Amino acid sequence: MTTLTTARTEKAGTKLTIPIAALAFVIALAVQFIGQAKIDLGIGAIVIFPMVWGLILGLLVSIQKFKPLGIDLQRVAAALVGVAVLLLVARLAFNIGPSLPTLLKAGPALLLQEVGHLLGTIVLALPLAVLLRMGKATVGATFSLDREPSFAMVSEKYGPDSDQYRGVLAMYVFGTLFGAVFITLLTSLVANWKIFDPLALAMGAGVGSGSMMAASAASITAAYPADQEAILGMAAVSNLITTVLGVYVGIYLALPLADKFYKFLTRKQESRELVTAHGSRSAADVERQAAQEEENRQFRERVAESSAEMKLPLWLSLSVLTVLGIGTAAVAAKGLSLSIVVGYAIMLALVLVSIGLAKVTKKISAIVFITTIGAYISSPWFFGAGALNAAVKTVDFLSIATVMLTLAGLSLGKDIPLLKNIGWKIIPVGLVAITASFLLSTVIAEFALGFWH
Repeated sequence: MTTLTTARTEKAGTKLTIPIAALAFVIALAVQFIGQAKIDLGIGAIVIFPMVWGLILGLLVSIQKFKPLGIDLQRVAAALVGVAVLLLVARLAFNIGPSLPTLLKAGPALLLQEVGHLLGTIVLALPLAVLLRMGKATVGATFSLDREPSFAMVSEKYGPDSDQYRGVLAMYVFGTLFGAVFITLLTSLVANWKIFDPLALAMGAGVGSGSMMAASAASITAAYPADQEAILGMAAVSNLITTVLGVYVGIYLALPLADKFYKFLTRKQESRELVTAHGSRSAADVERQAAQEEENRQFRERVAESSAEMKLPLWLSLSVLTVLGIGTAAVAAKGLSLSIVVGYAIMLALVLVSIGLAKVTKKISAIVFITTIGAYISSPWFFGAGALNAAVKTVDFLSIATVMLTLAGLSLGKDIPLLKNIGWKIIPVGLVAITASFLLSTVIAEFALGFWH
């Protein structure tokens, strides 16, 4: 039955892929032609990249009412984003290899700055959520930046009916809708202050989200163009460490710490609730609890509907993304060349080999294989690194990010009702969580690198 359902889903997705790909192609090429915009704020400059324009335009198309973009089309776009991430990681791997000597020197700093990603959200965002009276949802929303693994952690500990789980959903939706745009503006502003080492900023960019990392790294390279290769390599490695360690740190450290800190900050409030609980519960209290449980159930149903996965054949996803990618890379390079096509062929081969190895091992993700193999074959220790690097580096990293975020924008309309349901409180909490995670890890990395001036 599952196989039959998957086959039907793939068939439906295949029919819808061409229209969404054509739409993404037009938007991605248009924003790539527009280029970047620099806004001087006095206290620093903000650079807005084509990928941000792509995300915003994709979102506007996704939510417009004139000719609504069907939810199935949005699911196809989301499915393409998942594969686009693999191509983005493949491109970044070719920045890691040549930078390995630098990365090895920064080894302790890379691990220490993870403390910033851990503590940033808990130390600053959690007290704000308590102040705004978000309730127990505070724990789920602020123990990390809440990407996909956080759902499993919180669901296992508190259950899918819990307020903590609702907090994870809230931060996830917020990060999906606004994370990339906000961290672009934040990083661009901070990088242009010129007070942090670019490698420290790159470590701070590895917040555990591929789209946020790409957006943040782009802002840093705009401020330090001479260090582009090292910055992209460092950001990619930092993001991989955050992703891999994040599960263990989340389960054994971040989630228990957030829970205890929340209980400490709300101990007086909980004491009053305990006294009330020992007394007689009024009919109004019972009614309020029942209404809250029903609201939680409806919220989960809406999340399940909006996040239902659309299956696409891998050959189709990679074919579409290659056409989109070569088009945007050609615009970025101001002309199509054979080396761009060869560069994409190398990245596709890397992705396919890594997916095959991931299926064989079943325990190691394709992203880990892509990063490891890509870093090795582009490193000074591989005999063919020179030729491979020469081809792949003609593919502009930001052009792949533009394709990915344009597709992400086209998939976001389905998530807007969820954000409305969450309420306004998650917005300041989310902004503080992202800011704290980036800044605190950057500061720790700066000290760890020994470059503080």
